[in-house]
This record gives sequence, structure tokens and C-alpha cells, in this order.
Amino acid sequence: MKYVLTLLILVCFQFSSAQVGDVFPLMEGESLLYDTVNIPADLNGKYSLIALAFSKKSEEDLGSWFNPMYNQFLTEPDPNAFFKFEYDMHLYIVPMFTGAKRAAYKSTMKKVQKTVSPEIQPYVLFYKGTLKHYKQSLNFDGNDVPYFYVLDPEGKIVYNTSGKYTRNKMQEIIDALDPSMKK
Repeated sequence: MKYVLTLLILVCFQFSSAQVGDVFPLMEGESLLYDTVNIPADLNGKYSLIALAFSKKSEEDLGSWFNPMYNQFLTEPDPNAFFKFEYDMHLYIVPMFTGAKRAAYKSTMKKVQKTVSPEIQPYVLFYKGTLKHYKQSLNFDGNDVPYFYVLDPEGKIVYNTSGKYTRNKMQEIIDALDPSMKK
């Protein structure tokens, strides 16, 4: 019995962390500026943070990350600040339109273009297609939470997390993106 339990724990651990070290699966998205971005091919050898949302519920949880991600990674540091944190990286927030939701892709994109500030628009990518490939490749266990992936310059996943924003999760992302900090 002890052997079976140990084996079960090892198998669960292997599958829950299987994507770390793997190359992020190819994904084509369209920005709110109508630019096509292919992840990881267009990441140009930079560290990247990719946030994926598949449902209305996951988009709500993703909203809890907007201000912290924007303030940490996208704003220019205060020139008078004692500590300056500036990153040479990509950040993409990807709402995924799969299944029956694909029909709402363009209308939703137009609504979002009107509500999202212009400085954020280049970082929002819309994906339209199937979910099965990503669910298998990235080992999601549900659609109702957002997923976050830190990619190294070669497109390999070095860290992942999911769910609502917490300071601890953000710190782990910051730590994983440390090599992308401008020195």
C-alpha cells in the first residue's frame, strides 16, 4: 500500500509540473492593433509572460492581475526612485475563443478595443481556435482560472501558475523573470 501511494504521488507530481522545461506550444494571436503574433516564434529571444484565459470566470480572475502586471512590467520606472526595476521582456494577455465562443471573436474584440487603454492594447492577443491541443500540452485541469507561463528566450516554460492574483504568485513570476531585468 505504501508503495502504491508513493507511486501515485510521483505520477501526480510529474504530470502537474510536466510543462516546465517544455517549449510553449505554437499559438497565433491577433493584437487589438490587428498585428499577428506567433508565440513563441515572435518573442525574439526575450523572456516572456503569457497569461491565458478560456472562460468568462477565468477572465474575471485575470482582471485581478492587470494592475499588478502593468505596474511591475510595463510602466517606466520613476527616474528618482532609489530602486528601479525595468524589464526587457514581452507580456501577452490572451483571451482564448474556442468552441462555440469563436463566433463572438470579432464583436468581443471590438468591444475590448473601446474599453482597454491604448497603452495596453499591444499586449492583448486574441486567439481563435481549438483548446484541446493547449489543454494537453500545458496540462490544464480546468477552464475557470487563468494560467500564467514564464518563457525563457528559447520559448521554454520556466515557471507557471494559475488563479487569482496573490503577492506570492507575483513574486514567483518576478523571480522567474529576474534574468530579463535591465541591469
